[in-house]
Amino acid sequence: MTKYAGKYRVESTRKSNWDYGSNAPYFVTICTKNREHFFGKIENNVMNLSEIGKAANNCWLSIPEHFPFVELGEFIVMPNHVHGIIIINKPIIDAETQNFASPQNKNQNFISHKKETKNKFGPQSQNLGSIVRGFKIGVTLFSKNNELPFCWQPRYHDIIISNETSFKTISNYIINNPINWKIDKFHK
Repeated sequence: MTKYAGKYRVESTRKSNWDYGSNAPYFVTICTKNREHFFGKIENNVMNLSEIGKAANNCWLSIPEHFPFVELGEFIVMPNHVHGIIIINKPIIDAETQNFASPQNKNQNFISHKKETKNKFGPQSQNLGSIVRGFKIGVTLFSKNNELPFCWQPRYHDIIISNETSFKTISNYIINNPINWKIDKFHK
């Protein structure tokens, strides 16, 4: 930890040379506070969602309604965390015609194919942080409106997916998460 303005602060886990509003697929893990099992339980290798788990599932599925430039890859709501792939796929302006063009597919924007740009600090909108924040707010509001005990762990973990092989490996990890629950690092 370092000091800023005389106070200790936790260092950012984000890459300082990456703009998290850039088109790319991101693997995100968001945990509940103290890894409490708010979202349901695994029975016979299948995730059975609680009421708040169903809300988390619905909030995740509604991300593209709030962020039209987002496509969703594989995701799963587990007892105490959510894993998912968020694909930021904003239209690109054609330099010659000044017209908008959409990338042809979600896998075209791996980080190995683009120049890294500096992370933008300041007001955060239309980037990975604002997407995750909106999702977390939606689940929290559901819990408050329904008087259900619930709390998120601060922050979240992300990986910028760099290539097709990683995309497939992470997708398979997410799909198989309930089967591997007993050996998962989030299991407690």
